[in-house]
Amino acid sequence: MAQVRLSGIGKTYPDGTSAVAGLDLDIAEGEFLVLVGPSGCGKTTALRMVAGLEEITSGTLTIGERVVNRTPARDRDVAMVFQSYALYPHLSVRDNIAFGLQLRKLPKREIKQRVEAVAETLGLTEHLDRRPRNLSGGQRQRVAMGRAIVRQPQAFLMDEPLSNLDAKLRVQMRAEISRLQRDLGVTTVYVTHDQVEAMTLGDRVAVLKKGVLQQVAPPQELYNRPANLFVAGFIGSPSMNLFQARIEADGPGARLELGGQRLAVPGALLNERPHLRDYLGGEIAVGIRPEDMDDADLGGADGGAVLTSTTDLVEALGAELLVHFRLSAPPVVTEDTKELARDAGADQVDADAPDTDTIARFSPRSQTAPGDPVRVRVDTGRLYFFDPATGDGIWGEPASATQPKEGTHA
Repeated sequence: MAQVRLSGIGKTYPDGTSAVAGLDLDIAEGEFLVLVGPSGCGKTTALRMVAGLEEITSGTLTIGERVVNRTPARDRDVAMVFQSYALYPHLSVRDNIAFGLQLRKLPKREIKQRVEAVAETLGLTEHLDRRPRNLSGGQRQRVAMGRAIVRQPQAFLMDEPLSNLDAKLRVQMRAEISRLQRDLGVTTVYVTHDQVEAMTLGDRVAVLKKGVLQQVAPPQELYNRPANLFVAGFIGSPSMNLFQARIEADGPGARLELGGQRLAVPGALLNERPHLRDYLGGEIAVGIRPEDMDDADLGGADGGAVLTSTTDLVEALGAELLVHFRLSAPPVVTEDTKELARDAGADQVDADAPDTDTIARFSPRSQTAPGDPVRVRVDTGRLYFFDPATGDGIWGEPASATQPKEGTHA
């Protein structure tokens, strides 16, 4: 295994299109790093530059101790797992796995030992003499992974390897990939559009938007301390609810004015995030995650932590209810939120809209139904705040590793 370092890596096509701009990433030996972002954000282009399948326009790529900008793909000692599996249909599972070793002209005995060891690890022993067409999607994915593992490369590169699998199999394969990477200890760079995959697999996750790195951090830190509106809205399912609000001083704490309603901001939160005081008496962007809201009628809520509305829709998921309602506060409209809306295939948000579609994650004990008035308890200790002009998160200290962003203000 080896360290992989991207220093100012960029890719600009002949027509002037910039796919990746100034990407800096230090991927430690044995680390599992996930690149995530909307379609077209440059994550696959970045991976292909590491693999040697895409020419690097600017910057330096180092694998181990070698600068490999001009090194052909076959000499970089990395193995790539593709979205399409890229198996040879006329070859058996055994020969598909062994193909790279045969090209390197390794001794037949060594090839046989390596292939059988990998097949046992991946549960493919009984399928070694079958052809890919006779395998399930999950088995084909294991063969593709086996072909990468058997080479014993310095790094694995995986490009959305689970996107062709059904939901149940994706969950199973996520667990298998995580276990394998941990057992093998090989440096891994994994590209996905699915932020659930990113959060469950990565030691660290790098979020890209339009070719620019927004934040790189461990998954829980991305969730708890998003660097900006884009990361906040992209990480989490359902997405964070984002509103325009006004923040006013109120004794030792503060209050948020969301349309015609108010939420108390605890003094402890102001002490944790002293920069919030700079915004008192003005506009601010506020975020509330669906899981930080529940049905106030189930008890445990004080008046300063309750919002009222009317239930539009209830999605019963067994262990929880996703409750949709409209909150009388304008939505946040920046380039970040516009990009999030495009990625979700939704209509562009209207800065002049008087209210915002909102989702809360209720306990299944809630009795709310469409058309009912609803009282929503908010965990005000878990509010998120962002500068309304730049979209940057407001914290007591800077969040992890961000790079300057372009065009965050609408």
